[in-house]
Amino acid sequence: MRPLLICLLLSLALPASAQIFKYSDANGNTVFTDQPPEGQQTQNVQLPETNSVSMPVPSVPTTPQANATDKAAPYSTLQLTDIPDEAALRANNGTFSVGVDIQPRLASNHRLRLLLDGQPYGQPSNVPRLQVSNADRGEHSLAVEVLSGEQSIQQSATTTFTVQRVSTSSPALRPPLPAPSKPKPAP
Repeated sequence: MRPLLICLLLSLALPASAQIFKYSDANGNTVFTDQPPEGQQTQNVQLPETNSVSMPVPSVPTTPQANATDKAAPYSTLQLTDIPDEAALRANNGTFSVGVDIQPRLASNHRLRLLLDGQPYGQPSNVPRLQVSNADRGEHSLAVEVLSGEQSIQQSATTTFTVQRVSTSSPALRPPLPAPSKPKPAP
C-alpha cells in the first residue's frame, strides 16, 4: 500500500516541474503550452524563481510606563481652570465647560482629553476649553490628560467638585395651582 501512495504523490508532483513551450500558431498568435505540437518549432520558456519573503523577527515593544518615567513631563503647567473650589457648580442640565492651563503651548501632535471620575470622557481635542454634558448631580472628580496618539503622556492633578442641579420634583418647577373659585350667589 505504501509504495502505491508514494508513486501517486510523485505523479502529482510531475506536472509542477513540467517544461513550458512557446510557439506561434497559424494566425500569428503566441501560444504557451506544456505539450509542444508536432511539426511546430517551439522555444523553451525559462521561468524565474518564485518569490519568497522571509518573516521579520518581531521586536519586543517598549512599555509606555518605562518611557514615561525615562522622559521629563513635556508640559511644565497642566491644570484645570474655571471649577469652583468650595461652592457647588450650578449646572441645571449638567452641562458646563472647563479651561485647561497648559504651558508651553500644546504640541500639534498632542490632544487633550478629560477624565471624569477616573474614566476617559469625550473626544480628544486640541482646544484648551473642554465641555462636560449631562453630568449627574453630586460629587465628581475631574482631570485632564495629554495624549500622543492613543497613549497618555501626562495627566493633571485631580480636582473634586460638586454639581448642583435643580430637582425635577422641586416645588419651584411645578405649575401653580389654580386659585379656588368663589361660589356664585344664588339669584
